[in-house]
Amino acid sequence: MRSNSRAWHGRWAAGRLLLASFAGLLLLGASGCAAGEEHRPTVVVTTNILGDITRNVVGDEAEVTVLMQAGADPHSFGVSAPQAASIEQADLVVYNGLGLEENVLRHVEAAEEAGTSTLAVGDAVDPITYTAGASADEPDPHFWTDPERVRKAVGLIADRITEHVEGVDKSVIEKNASAYGAQITALTTWMRDQFDEIPADQRQLVTNHHVFGYLARRFDFRIVGAVIPSGTTLASPSASDLTSLANAVEKAGVKAIFADSSQPDRLAQVLKREIDLDIDVVPLFSESLTEKGAGAATYLQMMRANTTSITTGLSPA
Repeated sequence: MRSNSRAWHGRWAAGRLLLASFAGLLLLGASGCAAGEEHRPTVVVTTNILGDITRNVVGDEAEVTVLMQAGADPHSFGVSAPQAASIEQADLVVYNGLGLEENVLRHVEAAEEAGTSTLAVGDAVDPITYTAGASADEPDPHFWTDPERVRKAVGLIADRITEHVEGVDKSVIEKNASAYGAQITALTTWMRDQFDEIPADQRQLVTNHHVFGYLARRFDFRIVGAVIPSGTTLASPSASDLTSLANAVEKAGVKAIFADSSQPDRLAQVLKREIDLDIDVVPLFSESLTEKGAGAATYLQMMRANTTSITTGLSPA
């Protein structure tokens, strides 16, 4: 009996040792996965337009977190506490700059002071200034309306990632940037071909606020004015502003007013009544991407949709 008891206890002890060893292997594997996840490179991007561009460059080489959801207005957007923490913990923060993200910049600046690598894309793509309105002579942050500047931005983002983000495959980043840059170049060519259908004397733009200055320079449009005579949607027009723009629109014979699709076009409709002319109000995607299936879920979709709308709105009937 004692011999059987000792044998039973021996098998019981061996079983416990085997279970303990197996549990230890599971814990080791779990801790290894957690460690791998902790060291996965992270890139935080402020706007969803830059977010789409950055994701095309990064691919699967890092985790890309975009702060602004589809349809967000970058001028009024504010970050949550978890988003502020993600900025501080990122390996790289990509932001537009030039005053666009008015309520986010202080978090970016704080992260930069703490040692986080940042990239202000707008500052590095040869920015222009507003030429009229309340924002005259101030930097224009809406560089993405010029695809050639976006192509330059693609290279800048790729360079910053390969130089400052550890754990990425540099050759993959460079390959992604080259492929996406080629798509941007093709976009520029296509846009120019489409805009060539608009007679030179009808290449005139009136928008909700000053947002298409870069596009106008690249493709030879004239900016007649904006309903909100400023570079930000946070400003408001006065009655005299509307009257002045109405006179300019009537004198120029503008065929359409282009209003941001994510913002109410009430002001554009007011201007339409002010002029008392038969003029179309055409929606454009200007400062934010949309949800999938809503017409502008990517930068390329947004630019193609806007090009088609502008061409249709300004071309002879």
